[in-house]
Amino acid sequence: MSHFTSVKTQIKDIVCLKLALKDLGYAFTEATVEEKCYVRGYQKQKTEADMVIHMSKTYDVGVKITAKGVQFVADWWGVEVTRGVTEQEFVRLVTQKYAQHKVKQELQKRGYTLATEEVKEDQSVHLRLKKF
Repeated sequence: MSHFTSVKTQIKDIVCLKLALKDLGYAFTEATVEEKCYVRGYQKQKTEADMVIHMSKTYDVGVKITAKGVQFVADWWGVEVTRGVTEQEFVRLVTQKYAQHKVKQELQKRGYTLATEEVKEDQSVHLRLKKF
C-alpha cells in the first residue's frame, strides 16, 4: 500500500519555484533525460518525479510537472516526523515564496525596480517599487 499523496498547486513557473526552494533552504535534484528522480517514502517505497526536494535522510517531496501546474507528492507523515514540517505548512511556505518571486519577475518585465522588501510579523510581504 502506497503512503504517497499528491497536492495540486497553481505553480507553473519552474524557475520561480527553484528560487523559492533555495530561499527556504531546501536542496533538490532535477530529473534529466539520462537519469530519473525518485521520491523516497515509508519503508523505502519510491515514486518517480520530475524533481525531488530532499527533506531528510529518508523522506523527500517530489515535484511532478503537469499542464495544469505543479503537484507535490510525498509521504507527508514521514516528512513531518523527520523534518517537522506539515504538508500544509510546506505548501504555504513554498507558495508564498514562489508568489514573491513571480510578482517581482512580472514587475521587472513591466519596468519596475524593487526599492524595498519587508516581511511583517504576520509573515505578510510588503514590496515597495520604483518606476523610472
